[in-house]
Amino acid sequence: MVEFIKKAMDWVLEKEAEAARNCHADPEDIEKQIKALEEKRAKLKKKCQDEDAEFGHILDKLHFIKAASLKCQTDKNNK
Repeated sequence: MVEFIKKAMDWVLEKEAEAARNCHADPEDIEKQIKALEEKRAKLKKKCQDEDAEFGHILDKLHFIKAASLKCQTDKNNK
C-alpha cells in the first residue's frame, strides 16, 4: 500500500512539475502546498522525537533492572 501511495504521489508531482514548466502552475498554490507539508513534517518530527525520548527512558529503566538482576545472580553464585 505504501508503495502505491509513493508511486501515486510521484505521478502527481510529475504532473505538477509539467504544469510548472508549461506555465500552468500558480506559485502561490505551490507555496501553500509547501507550507502545509512543512507543518505536517514538523509535527511528525516532534512526535517521533517525543516517542524516541520515551523509548530511551524505558530502555534506561530496563538496563537498570537488568543490572540489578545480574547483581543478584552474581551474588547467588558467590555464596
